[in-house]
Amino acid sequence: MFTLAQARHLLATLRPRVDELIVLRADLAELHADLADGGASPHGGLPEVKALEARIYGILDELGEHDIQVKGYAPVLLDFAGEREGRPVLWCWLEGDRDIGWYHRLECGFAGRRKLNA
Repeated sequence: MFTLAQARHLLATLRPRVDELIVLRADLAELHADLADGGASPHGGLPEVKALEARIYGILDELGEHDIQVKGYAPVLLDFAGEREGRPVLWCWLEGDRDIGWYHRLECGFAGRRKLNA
């Protein structure tokens, strides 16, 4: 369980890794598109696909080792288990957010996201 402050601190600490994940994801998408067209890619070929995938999975595993729930990859959606007003919630961060500014009850999922006032 994370307090909101702990979740925000952990996100800030791991933000360079999340940013790296976003860049790797874009490189992999471009590489797949280039190879699907049968052309050459400045990102390489099949060995580079496998290397990019391995690096991406490594970052996803690292996030999981910190008890961060990775709910999405494109866009990146991260949840941090916490508690608000005595009820279990997930502090929610979506790619493009500056900070954790949302939460939702466990049983409501992403559709139940609410803006934090804090």
